Amino acid sequence: MDVNPATMAPPPPPQVDPSHSSDVTALAGKSAILNCRVHNINNKTVSWIRHRDIHLLTVGRYTYTSDQRFRALHEEDSDDWVLKINYVQLRDSGMYECQISTTPPVSHFIRLNVVKPQTQILGGPDMYINKGSTINLTCVVEFSPEPPDFIFWNHNNKIISYDSTRGGVTVIIEKGDVTTSSLLIQRAQPADSGRYECNPSNVSPSNITVHVLNGEHPAAIQHGGQGTYTSSSFRNILALLVCLAIGQRVLQ
Repeated sequence: MDVNPATMAPPPPPQVDPSHSSDVTALAGKSAILNCRVHNINNKTVSWIRHRDIHLLTVGRYTYTSDQRFRALHEEDSDDWVLKINYVQLRDSGMYECQISTTPPVSHFIRLNVVKPQTQILGGPDMYINKGSTINLTCVVEFSPEPPDFIFWNHNNKIISYDSTRGGVTVIIEKGDVTTSSLLIQRAQPADSGRYECNPSNVSPSNITVHVLNGEHPAAIQHGGQGTYTSSSFRNILALLVCLAIGQRVLQ
């Protein structure tokens, strides 16, 4: 029996599967994989366009850029059309368009966020505490491809020994996507003042300067980067404002 082509249903249009074509976060210096899954591609073509400069990067399996870090990847009978960027850089961050050559074109946008591993000690760059208080330093390691194997704490360029005769030194480490290491030093003494450095095994270090005050003249005690001033400091500031106001009236 002959089939009338006019009665045949047209093939379904190409459609992007957003659940497998999502935004990407990549580490600087590594590879970024941007995937665009297209169902019912039929005889249409998938292209990748960088929105920062409206630059056509790939068409089908072919790459149309002189930047050799970019590659088009597609396996036969696969719905995945991949843009791979080797040695990705911070400037590669931004929006990328997966475009299907329908009329009009069908587009799906994927944001690439390129990050660098970083270490930060909360409350820096300086921390002021009273003698006899507990020094509490928290080091945060973010965007690391994997948790650091270890984290050293240094005091004035010397590795802190947690079982030293001084006592009262504790370190608490929690590993995960974000790794934290907390250094606790009880009964702080002026000798505990100085430069503290958090040194993860796989990320650049970070440092903070701790000032242990004797308590006689605590001009400002700082906890977690927030300044707390004594009442005498406020009286001095108030007196200065009054003097400025009087001087302004005299000039008028």
